[in-house]
Amino acid sequence: MATQPGTRHVEHEITVAAPADTVYELIAEVRNWPRIFPPTIYVDHLHKSGNQERIRIWATANGTAKNWTSRRVLDPEALRIEFRQEVSAPPVAAMGGTWIIEPRPGAGSRIRLLHDYRAVDDDPEGLAWIDRAVDTNSRHELEALKRNVEAAHGARDLTFSFEDSVRVGGSGRDVFAFLNEAQLWAERLPHVAKVRLEEDGEGLQSLEMDTVARDGSTHTTKSFRVTFPYHAIAYKQVTLPALLSLHTGLWTISEDGAGGVLATSRHTVVIDPERIEGVLGAGAGAADAKAYVQGALSANSRATLTHAKDYAEKQS
Repeated sequence: MATQPGTRHVEHEITVAAPADTVYELIAEVRNWPRIFPPTIYVDHLHKSGNQERIRIWATANGTAKNWTSRRVLDPEALRIEFRQEVSAPPVAAMGGTWIIEPRPGAGSRIRLLHDYRAVDDDPEGLAWIDRAVDTNSRHELEALKRNVEAAHGARDLTFSFEDSVRVGGSGRDVFAFLNEAQLWAERLPHVAKVRLEEDGEGLQSLEMDTVARDGSTHTTKSFRVTFPYHAIAYKQVTLPALLSLHTGLWTISEDGAGGVLATSRHTVVIDPERIEGVLGAGAGAADAKAYVQGALSANSRATLTHAKDYAEKQS
């Protein structure tokens, strides 16, 4: 395919102490992306057929959240993944590229990330913005991928997921409204002291809030949220509590088959092992940190779900 005038071609690479097929599998499974790539907020599978798929990606670029739809062609034998944005977000006019995984001696691998892109109307300022975003994100993605692969075994016991649910005898739309209207949480939820919410009108939210812990201390966190009326809200924290190196979550609302709905809060977290004793005291270990984190997050989730239940049932 001929390259259009104004198209920029760039390449980034990194060497990883892990087998090439392991690296390929990690990149090929998009559900892992919010955990392994810092800019990625959420990825939704739109369609999959054979070795081709369509995905929608929400990610930050130069501190701003964007979303786009991409097509991918997976080639596990050649260890290549081609991608092309189907719907780009300005200032990007077109974006595509290829992941290439090359085996190296000693069970290592070389990861090459190629990009080609154009700016809307070939605008120089827009192209400069894309240059910065691609360079920053590519470096972060490759560094995160390297850390994730090389530390996969050691981090296995520090990564876990859990969920809490409540049954609601009311409308799922009302439950969704309560969870979606986070700007009102300081009035509606006792553990929330302050909220700052920004929305882009297309289901993407930036949520910063101060929450009060059980010991009375206040913690500020920031998340990007992707809303799917009226059944789900996915989010990723980008400002984290001291014990965590990752926190992603998903609120879901589904019919329970008995005239009500099941509202669920699911968390996936990674404990930062270097901060365990600093937060929980000398001698504390991974099990203590996991219990503490799950207790704190579940308490907040159950409180939010209970208030959402009360709100929805009062509307019925």
